[in-house]
Amino acid sequence: MNFNLAAYTLVHVVISLIAIGSGIVVLGGLLARTWLERWTKLFLTTTLATSVTGYGFPVDHLLPSHIVGAISIVVLALAIYARHARCLEGGWRTTYVISAVTALYLNVFVLVVQSFLRVPALKALAPTQSEPPFAVAQLIVLLLFVVLGVLATKRSREGSFAPSAGGRRLRT
Repeated sequence: MNFNLAAYTLVHVVISLIAIGSGIVVLGGLLARTWLERWTKLFLTTTLATSVTGYGFPVDHLLPSHIVGAISIVVLALAIYARHARCLEGGWRTTYVISAVTALYLNVFVLVVQSFLRVPALKALAPTQSEPPFAVAQLIVLLLFVVLGVLATKRSREGSFAPSAGGRRLRT
């Protein structure tokens, strides 16, 4: 069997970008107290897929990306459990929101890392990713997600979510 690394990488990147895009939509829904059922399923599925497919690249040792992937899988398992097994009842809604926002953050964190590795202008600013521009970019992303996560968590505690088209109202 021939392993086409370029095709595998393309599929992984496309899945990752879909995960990030759908995650942004889901986060917007959380902030607006609107449950977006289809977007949520897409986000959780593609985020899990991007974490799992990250382990399919040929390497000979453990990389930081493997650690981020493992953390993402644990966070996603918690989000999926809170969403499906616990039906977002009680504190499980907060658990879901924090887990979902964390999973999205981890995807964006990796996007920033990959951008600094692959975009020539960014690579010139931080060729080893230990330079200040890289640290500042990651700090801005982290702070943005902390603020959005806190807001989404507060909003999720304020009552029921409005149904979206094809969605449903969540109980308080």
